[in-house]
Amino acid sequence: MQQLIYFIQKYKYFLYVLLLLLISFSLTINNHSFHKSKFISSANSIVGNIYNKQNNISSYLDLNVKNQELIEENLRLRNELSKLSFNLDSISLSTSVDSIKYKQKFNYINGKVLKNEYTKPYNFLTINRGNKHSITTEMAVINSKGIIGITDATSNSYARVRSILNRNSKINARFKNSFYFGTLSWDAKDYNIVQLNDIPRQASVNIGDTIITGGKSAIFPEGIPIGVVLNSSDKTVDNTINIKLFNDMSNVGAIYIIKNFHKQEIKNLE
Repeated sequence: MQQLIYFIQKYKYFLYVLLLLLISFSLTINNHSFHKSKFISSANSIVGNIYNKQNNISSYLDLNVKNQELIEENLRLRNELSKLSFNLDSISLSTSVDSIKYKQKFNYINGKVLKNEYTKPYNFLTINRGNKHSITTEMAVINSKGIIGITDATSNSYARVRSILNRNSKINARFKNSFYFGTLSWDAKDYNIVQLNDIPRQASVNIGDTIITGGKSAIFPEGIPIGVVLNSSDKTVDNTINIKLFNDMSNVGAIYIIKNFHKQEIKNLE
């Protein structure tokens, strides 16, 4: 308190002048609309800039939450798209819409990769979804860029996925611009490149052609992206071509597991 009194006594003239300036400044702003509008505009600009900085910091700190929200939104849209696609197919094949009992064929469940192998001949991934999340064996696993693998073992909370980078992996795949198909496998040489085998000899193959899932099994829906053709003219004796994956299999995080509601019915029929 003593120091405060000393400070006021020492700088009393300066403080007096400063007070007068503040009073005059306030009177000028309050009595002149032009000055008032300029002051409010400048104040809003400064405050807005501060709030913007705070929001940028807050948004950065909330990235994990926002990413999770986006994953949930993508999950909902994928399920809606799957339901709509099946309904349209049912309508086009039926002469009586009223007799159709609409059913969703595929359901998408979001998850995350906890462990990822990609340097061995037989690679697997571990994901944070299991029996309690309705995960079973032989379910497709994908992400936003394309296919990742197929579930082959489950526990209550986790599942093991046989990666497409596994020499035992065999997946039906076809050309996006035609219905020629083959079997996707991996030669264990390069984790960015897989092979498409047993392509019909009459199939036209061009570098850059897109390869997608063929939909010939009860695991992967048709049309999931896989990669692009690397070689066209030098097909081997068994008509094998190299495919560069869209996915970087050394860097996978958020995933979707696909449940086919019709899988058991198809397997029983077959």
